Amino acid sequence: MTEVLTVRSRAELRAWLAEHHAGARGLWLATYKKHHPDYLPWMEAVEELLCWGWVDAQVAGLDADRMKHRIAPRKETSAWSAVNKDAVARMRAEGRMTSAGEAKIAAAMANGMWSFLDDVERLEVPDDLAQALGAARDIWDAYPRSVKRGTLEWIKTAKTAPTRARRIADVAQSASDGLRPTIFRR
Repeated sequence: MTEVLTVRSRAELRAWLAEHHAGARGLWLATYKKHHPDYLPWMEAVEELLCWGWVDAQVAGLDADRMKHRIAPRKETSAWSAVNKDAVARMRAEGRMTSAGEAKIAAAMANGMWSFLDDVERLEVPDDLAQALGAARDIWDAYPRSVKRGTLEWIKTAKTAPTRARRIADVAQSASDGLRPTIFRR
């Protein structure tokens, strides 16, 4: 993914996606920063990506005027966040969703990825984490919502039981030490 596409407007991004959404594998999307006259608010770009079945990932600085975001077609195994589901609802209401975007949603609903993070969004603490936290639960409860949500997703998306156990141990030890989990201290 070394290609960089620079867009100056939402319409320009939508036109590119209309032409390339089915064939492109992914690339860096460069957008201008707020101080530039061609600034595109990132949520508007995300909405367009979702309309076409694409997703954003990594972000990095490109130069003094631009940021770059890694974008790619959404994988069927990709979980849907509440932010993205809310964006889809807005795009549907505005009539902007395409059949490509709707197909990704249908696949996610069929395979469970549409609702995979619902418990995370509700900040439900799984039993194994609650047990590990023990007396440090009050520290956990004092974490900001964003830290709790990110940590719960980190635990839930562990691919193996040993990885999940290590992550839970990290969170419990961090809370016992009065710190945020390691993923928020990097």
